[in-house]
Amino acid sequence: MQAIVYRNFGSPDVLSCEEIPKPAPADNEVLIKVRAAGLNPLDWRLMKGGPWAFRLVMGLHKAKHPGVDVAGEVEAVGSKVSQFKPGDPVFGACRGALAEYVWAPSSGLAVKPENVTFEQAASAPVAGWTALQGLRNKGGLEPGQTVLINGAAGGVGTFAVQIAKHFGAEVTGVCSTSKLDLVQSIGANHVIDYTRQNLSDGNPQYDLILDCVGNLAPPQLRRMLKPDGRCVIIGAPPDAGLLSIMTGLLGLVLVAPFRRQKIGFMIAKRNQTDLRFLADLMAAAKLRPVIDRCYPLAQTADALRYLEAGHVRGKVIVQIAG
Repeated sequence: MQAIVYRNFGSPDVLSCEEIPKPAPADNEVLIKVRAAGLNPLDWRLMKGGPWAFRLVMGLHKAKHPGVDVAGEVEAVGSKVSQFKPGDPVFGACRGALAEYVWAPSSGLAVKPENVTFEQAASAPVAGWTALQGLRNKGGLEPGQTVLINGAAGGVGTFAVQIAKHFGAEVTGVCSTSKLDLVQSIGANHVIDYTRQNLSDGNPQYDLILDCVGNLAPPQLRRMLKPDGRCVIIGAPPDAGLLSIMTGLLGLVLVAPFRRQKIGFMIAKRNQTDLRFLADLMAAAKLRPVIDRCYPLAQTADALRYLEAGHVRGKVIVQIAG
């Protein structure tokens, strides 16, 4: 089968489309014939390799198979899998999604809604989990609260605007001029063009900020929050190093006991219940995945270059079969 592979860290030039053996599922796994895979910023961050310590853990020249978000049809199931059967359309998370076939733990999958394409389904897992868990779990979002989504036109942001609206929030989306119409079309009550307006002028203030960009310093965020507001940071600038991210996290932890306002980082966790919740919202047409571009498997490097450039509206998808 064809799959995207890299053995050295670096730019998208390290990627190659190769013939590798077709995998077989273990007892609690599902073999999926992949129809589409969604790309995330984490994919190109891992490809670049980060600090040398990270490279050593990953293996300097060991074959690596990128991609997490997947959608396709069940080809076979392991002996302990009872909730899926061959032919079922599914979506979820796996390792090495950029391939014609992948295995995935059954606990990371859900049935794809009939009214959703494979491309739309493949856009949802990581971005949907991040938006949902950031707003509801970490942010404690309640109906009637005011929410600011910084980076509202991106992969997580487009899900976050719609999920916050579903929970009854008054949503303000932050994006560039060319994306204002998009953010309004997915339900934002207000939009801010960050190229024309200073976000941290302190007026208005918000109950909750979901920062999908990570380009605002804690003092700026505090001016934007109500006295008991919360900010959940789930993104970082493309040029941010691991050391600077960890230093910022440590600073927030140290001052947290002395502040009513709460500012913290969050990394989403794979959760089948949450994935089914996202599927139900899509099935009810209450959540519409936004797809910017689709690329064939052989052009995955081009897709990652476009994603890394930072101007994506919603999600970038790699189409693999069908």
